Amino acid sequence: MAYVAVSGGKEAIEESIKLLDFYRSGTEKDLDIETIEKKMSLLVDRVMSEAGLYCPPYAALALKQCEGCVEEAVFLLRAYRSTLTRNYYTKTVNTNNMRVVRRISAAFKDIWGGQILGATYDYTHRLINFDLENEDSKKLFADRYAALQQESPEEINASPRVSEELKKEGLIDIYPSNDISPYDVTENLLEFPTVRSARLQTLSRADTGFISGLAYSALRGFGQVHPTVGELRVGYIELEVPYLFDESQSIYIGEILITEVESFNTGDDTDALKLTVGYGAVFGRNENKAIAMSVLDRELDSRGDYPAQNEEFVLMHGDSLEMNGFISHLKLPHYVTFQSKLDAVRKTRR
Repeated sequence: MAYVAVSGGKEAIEESIKLLDFYRSGTEKDLDIETIEKKMSLLVDRVMSEAGLYCPPYAALALKQCEGCVEEAVFLLRAYRSTLTRNYYTKTVNTNNMRVVRRISAAFKDIWGGQILGATYDYTHRLINFDLENEDSKKLFADRYAALQQESPEEINASPRVSEELKKEGLIDIYPSNDISPYDVTENLLEFPTVRSARLQTLSRADTGFISGLAYSALRGFGQVHPTVGELRVGYIELEVPYLFDESQSIYIGEILITEVESFNTGDDTDALKLTVGYGAVFGRNENKAIAMSVLDRELDSRGDYPAQNEEFVLMHGDSLEMNGFISHLKLPHYVTFQSKLDAVRKTRR
């Protein structure tokens, strides 16, 4: 449930909305959409993931409209998404064919195809770089463009998952593909216990901070599990839709950037001879969210007594739109209900 209703005088509300533009103006310098999209890409990626719509320019526009508030941007983008018609369903994507820009494993030093550090803040000193105050953006972009021009196009080599070798040894269960259509959480209400496809969709659109906190609770506060990131990869996947007159043929419609994670953990007492796998995949570059998602995927399979293992608790309370909408509604008038509470306390005191 997302509350958007408001009570109050019409004139007061109109003036309040005008004040939003006043606070958003700030300076004569304009912040154009391309600048937000390219220079705040991690923020844009988070908004797209939680909104469930892959469109960097619109995510950047939503962020500009709401002064960078993630929750409001997600609200705007998801509301726009609900107006779009769904003309096609893409074919299942094999992420082995991902055009990888970053690929690491915490489980093995040497992996087939090699580890690719890519762009990451993991190895930075995490100190504020005050030189950026006077950064020459034009020169920075020119250097980037020159570097791209010098690169020669190379064939994209497939990167099979690290888990494939463990499957060959029988250390990880193999689940054959089937023709069952994934559960669509955007068109159907969640029913518990739910199917895994619904769980993964819900986690992928969940608030990043919420599922990170829940995953942390599983690692430290409850259960104290310690999964190992078998593989984390960031890259571009190609999307195809069936050809209208021959569904055995496909039409390429573009590519999107995603982060994908598989984490390994020891099995439970019923099957201690195998490793268990948690999976996470989100739009854009959002590694912590994908890792947290893989941790919760495994914890929800356990169905134990901890908060992170309670399917209804995890899936029903992590939606960014519903969570923030419900909390935000507390700012709206509750005069009647509060007066009844106040009267009850006064009567009790008397």
